[in-house]
Amino acid sequence: MIPIRQIENIPDGACIRVNSRNTPHGELFSCFDYHDTLTLSVDISSRYLVQSAKMIIFRDDDGVCIIKNGLFTPGTGVDTLTFTVECKSLCADTEEDGLFYYYFALDTMLGPLYLGLDEFGPDVLRPILCQSLDGIAKFQLTVYRGVLAPKRFSGRIMYQIFVDRFHKGSREVPLRSDAVMEEDWYEGIPPYYRPGDTEFQNNTFFGGTLWGVIEKLDYLKSLGVGILYLNPIFTAFSNHKYDTGDYMSVDSMFGGDEALEKLLLECHKRDILVMLDGVFNHTGDDSRYFNRYGKYKTVGAYQSKQSEYYPWYRFIDYPNDYHSWWGVKVLPAVDTTNESFNRFINGENGVIDHYTRMGVDAWRLDVADELAEIFIKNLRKAARRADPDSMVLGEVWEDASNKISYGKRRHYFRGGELDSVMNYPLKNAIIAYLTTGDAATIFMTTRLLYYHYPKFVSDNLMNLLGTHDTTRIMTELGGAPLRHEGKDIKSVSVLSPEERKMAKHRLKIAYFLLCTMPGIPCIYYGDEIGMEGYEDPLNRRPYPWGKEDSELLAFYRDMGKIRLSLPLLKDGYYMPVSHEKGVFVYKRFDDDGNELTAAVNLGKEPVEITLDKAGKSVFEIKDNKSQKFTLSAGAFDLWI
Repeated sequence: MIPIRQIENIPDGACIRVNSRNTPHGELFSCFDYHDTLTLSVDISSRYLVQSAKMIIFRDDDGVCIIKNGLFTPGTGVDTLTFTVECKSLCADTEEDGLFYYYFALDTMLGPLYLGLDEFGPDVLRPILCQSLDGIAKFQLTVYRGVLAPKRFSGRIMYQIFVDRFHKGSREVPLRSDAVMEEDWYEGIPPYYRPGDTEFQNNTFFGGTLWGVIEKLDYLKSLGVGILYLNPIFTAFSNHKYDTGDYMSVDSMFGGDEALEKLLLECHKRDILVMLDGVFNHTGDDSRYFNRYGKYKTVGAYQSKQSEYYPWYRFIDYPNDYHSWWGVKVLPAVDTTNESFNRFINGENGVIDHYTRMGVDAWRLDVADELAEIFIKNLRKAARRADPDSMVLGEVWEDASNKISYGKRRHYFRGGELDSVMNYPLKNAIIAYLTTGDAATIFMTTRLLYYHYPKFVSDNLMNLLGTHDTTRIMTELGGAPLRHEGKDIKSVSVLSPEERKMAKHRLKIAYFLLCTMPGIPCIYYGDEIGMEGYEDPLNRRPYPWGKEDSELLAFYRDMGKIRLSLPLLKDGYYMPVSHEKGVFVYKRFDDDGNELTAAVNLGKEPVEITLDKAGKSVFEIKDNKSQKFTLSAGAFDLWI
């Protein structure tokens, strides 16, 4: 197996090491605490006759250039350049965090050389020497304030539930007079928008409730679930509830506040933490705050400029022309910098305070990129004020460490904002690997992602294969054969037996990868039994109780047991090892010398996997320890 130092070497012998005073294995990360001191060592062939060297650092916030001189130490065949960097010395005078980019400028007898990243090379983070700055990319460095995510979340398994489609339960709830009930739980097709349809309202329900969720908590425990993530549950007109009508009440069709209080009680009895979906970028137009249709007794922003809620919204031509989420007029956008709205959500006895004190353990922030940073900071303070161990996780679809949203760099991990994010980059990399057989993408994606993120963020990433916003993972891994067809066709289609067989095998590998990577594996309800479906709302069909794929379900349960039994999968360091010929190999390890090795072989031939020390497969009953194992084509394994 290839050690990490060889991955980062360039052919002529130069490599970079990062040692941190506070962060073990600093070479695996580009994120460090404000009070940390870094020692960067550059080993370079003596044939370059280096005379001096500088580390050129650019502060992203204001473009300021900072130069650090290197200490030159000659050696036999290899010289060493050492740079000492106090993280706080990089930050602006009034700040304790920052995003930085750097490279090395070398003065040599051969002329000036530059050492940076070979961003187009075969291995991400591979250093390269060039005679021109045009040939290199810069290294990334993040300095954050010492605010770590709570430790009680990492190591768990998460389960996401779209409440209306999970389980009805035996307790009846009132049917709203303007709601449409679909009586066929198993064969009913969720209504979907057709171009030109002016009557589509998203008010068709199948009848799932929080009482129904309570009745299935033991089922969730059988999967190893320790975190329950609920799509929005606040009072709202639609079945999806992303059009909040009243933040301070749980929808009566889901069972109301009583059902949530009981759910929290029963979850905590089973050591299951509960995360709610916080939709704060917009409300519904049919809400007590906007009140376009006059259904609420309050005076809404649409009804009067004198409304206490009028400053929350941004009108272009009052009252019918206003900013809304992506132009969807039923979702008027909120100005999340507004003080009144901030107090309502984040103040004493506000929304966050109310539900966190009720027992909610975490918040997932919908469309975090569209929320003002001051709002996110205030929300995190509110959650921590009510519960010091609360977690705030954001919906971000890209690398959140350097995300630019609406022309502005986001500061998610630099202190006081998000504890972690949804891990869509991993999802995309897994799908690409399983559908193409090329392991390079997942190798490079994971190496870069876990390098850019602070470790406490990586340990709490929401690792997912599908959500309410994406095509079902079974359909995706089956090739999504009708990807370009309309929903009239997609709504009644299923994978062929051959496609489904292929998808099931791929899904087992995908969940294996999800469970063995840093972060929290998240199951979108029904994925564990092979539910199919294209994009929204076809990915939101009811869970077919009694018609589960027992083979897949058994695998998910077995992987849950493995995940929870191995401490290294909770917070061990991550290191990708190789990606040749469709074989992806990676390691998890700790400071005490414990390690495990995982591998997937999507190549056409069996391969021999050589461990650093003797181990055994977690899938084998017998205790057969060895340093060499044969991994069949299409197989995966984990050795400890």
